[in-house]
Amino acid sequence: MTKLYAVIMAGGGGTRLWPISRRSRPKQLLHLDRDRSLFAVSVERLRPWLPMTQILVAASPELSALLQREAPGLAAANFLEEPAPKGTAPVLGLAALELQKRDPEAVMAVLTSDHAIADPDRLQALLEAGARLANGGKIVTLGVPADAPDTGYGYIRRGKPLEAVSGERAFAVEEFKEKPDRKTAEAYLAEGSYAWNSGMFLWTPARLLEEIARQMPELHRCLQLGAAEGIHSQAFRSAWNDLQPQTIDYGVMENAREVVMLEADGLGWSDIGSWDRVYDLLPKDGDGNAVLGALSLSQDASGNLVVAEAGDPAARLIVLQGVEDLVVVDAGDVLLICRRDESGKVRQIVDRLERDRRDQFLV
Repeated sequence: MTKLYAVIMAGGGGTRLWPISRRSRPKQLLHLDRDRSLFAVSVERLRPWLPMTQILVAASPELSALLQREAPGLAAANFLEEPAPKGTAPVLGLAALELQKRDPEAVMAVLTSDHAIADPDRLQALLEAGARLANGGKIVTLGVPADAPDTGYGYIRRGKPLEAVSGERAFAVEEFKEKPDRKTAEAYLAEGSYAWNSGMFLWTPARLLEEIARQMPELHRCLQLGAAEGIHSQAFRSAWNDLQPQTIDYGVMENAREVVMLEADGLGWSDIGSWDRVYDLLPKDGDGNAVLGALSLSQDASGNLVVAEAGDPAARLIVLQGVEDLVVVDAGDVLLICRRDESGKVRQIVDRLERDRRDQFLV
């Protein structure tokens, strides 16, 4: 097998899971079971087959200390700290520089710290197949077959089928689509050639840097400066601070050459991008109510999600009477109540609090 390295992206804020997810305690630290955070699970699903020395984490300096406590087997040197948040394109360019230095034969798998994957063995098979393609110069994306008109995911339009790799179905990629409205998502599903964009990619560091040089020259110059003078130099940090934030999707993937999609069926995948998706992943009582970390009592109530800070000795009893399909999240200083099918709009509340400078409810 090629020399595969995982780069786990762990710098996001997870604002759609506010008010539990905050700037100082983002979504990847959320516990969907009693003992492990989403980030810890993202590391543990790789450990049976990937050495810990080949698992890197991209995060801010402020989050790195918190994340290291969640995965004590990872050395501090495997946490790649960006000088300032600039989006996923710059930080992945930085990771590519680091991997080139560590291992000239590296293949880089970009993974997530806050997604649910029910079948880790299936992920391993896809990554090993993707690494073979990446080692041959391709940029690889994992596309999850769309089975619903979900407006919370980006989409990939697959083109002609390619030769299977290690038994995995592969397709040329025609285009990437951002999160659509409901009508457009329904059209994608009916058309049948669209997959959900999982946000997981594979490439060699050199191949990514080649695309950055072609599409993002300012970032390329900054990275060249880092390679020449070191990423801790004042010149590099000044150039980094001048960068405009950009995502890997917009900055690279949408116009990248030789992009191949592997069909990532059977993963049991969810990006946990809203409280409604958290509800889907949790066990339910006989009335379809789910509880996470809360002390709760339901009567003549169904289809509800109740969430509170786990282990809070001052936790209050949350009682639901005669209601259905609600999300109730008690974060101590904030109580969120909304319909489950409206929970994707929580991010708009965060945006409003930011505009109003009510930061005490965001940190």
